[in-house]
Formats: sequence, structure tokens, C-alpha cells
Amino acid sequence: MKKLIIAAFLFVGITSFAQEADQSVQPQRERLTPEQRNDRQLKKLTSELNLDANQQTQIKQLLADRSANAEKFREDRKNRKDSGTKPTTEEKAAFKKQIMDEKTANDAKMKSILNEDQYKKWTALQNEKKEKAKEKAREYKKGNN
Repeated sequence: MKKLIIAAFLFVGITSFAQEADQSVQPQRERLTPEQRNDRQLKKLTSELNLDANQQTQIKQLLADRSANAEKFREDRKNRKDSGTKPTTEEKAAFKKQIMDEKTANDAKMKSILNEDQYKKWTALQNEKKEKAKEKAREYKKGNN
């Protein structure tokens, strides 16, 4: 009888542990092509900012340019990683400046495309997105510590 009770407890413990492990695994996110991501982002911006057709065309081009720059960056990063070389302090500073310049230029382009109310909404969305990213980073750090 003792063995039967121990076996039952062991079985219950294993199944509950397996259920917890299944719940902690995050589902795989679907992989989208850059064009699909751009289209999804354009649809989202269109609905949130009430963009007209002309604005949609301009923003679509802006998103395509940003995707091309990001792809170039990923390629450079991959090549650097494959070769095993690390960027120097000057290269890091130059890259950081380049990113800030691109962000400023993107901001200026969006301001020229959108009207004043749309631009305010867009900046609010960007700030909200930034806060979510910070929160995710905090949660990630907590999980790894």
C-alpha cells in the first residue's frame, strides 16, 4: 500500500511539473519578411493616425528605406561576428551617432508627412513603445538574475 501511495504522489508531482514547464515555454513568433512587417506597420499607422493615400505612400517609402538600412546593419553585424572582430570605441561612437542622426532624420520626415495632430499621436505612440521596451528589458534582467 505504501508503494502505491508513493507512486501516486510521484505521478502527480511529475505531471504538475510537466505542466509548469509547458506553460513557461513562450510560443514561437511568426517570422515576417521586411515587406510584410512594413505593410503591417503601415496598416497600424493608417488606422491609428487616419492617414490619407498620399501620406500612406510617403510613409511606405520611409518604412522601406528604414528596413533597407536595418538589413544593411544586420549584415554588417553578422559579418563582424563571423570574423570575430569587435568594434573599437571610435566605431561604437560613430555607429551611435549614425543611429541618432537616422532617428532625427526619420523624425523630421514624419513631421513633414503628418499634420500636427497626427504627429503628436505618433510621438505619443513612439514614447509608449519605448516604455514597453524598457519594461520588457527590466523583466528580462529580473529573469536572468
